[in-house]
Amino acid sequence: MKNSYWNDLALLVIRLGAGGMMLTHGIPKIGRLFGEGPVKFSDPFGLGPEISLGLAIIAEVFCTILVMVGFKTRLATIPLILTMLTAAFYAHWNDPFGKKELPLLFACVFLGILAFGAGKYAIDGMRKK
Repeated sequence: MKNSYWNDLALLVIRLGAGGMMLTHGIPKIGRLFGEGPVKFSDPFGLGPEISLGLAIIAEVFCTILVMVGFKTRLATIPLILTMLTAAFYAHWNDPFGKKELPLLFACVFLGILAFGAGKYAIDGMRKK
């Protein structure tokens, strides 16, 4: 089999794996936005905790789904990378490295997807034909 087959298969596994794991962080945030009482969330850009939480939800749920199905993949990784870097260097700034490690790992994975694209087994890959 061709090397490109394995590369495309690896990109599919990485997109689905990282995306599935990211959804476990994003979906619970939806309940926090619409829950009772005031929203408590980091506000790194001074937009208010509700807007900051909404932006995190857009990245961690909507953009993640785009990455998983491989639609506008490179564009969809940008909010994810920015969200993960914000989590590591703002929300967890005073925490030990172990708390920064997961968002940094996600940022690295999404940076790789940004660099290499979605591969052939994605909506983007099918549209190129």
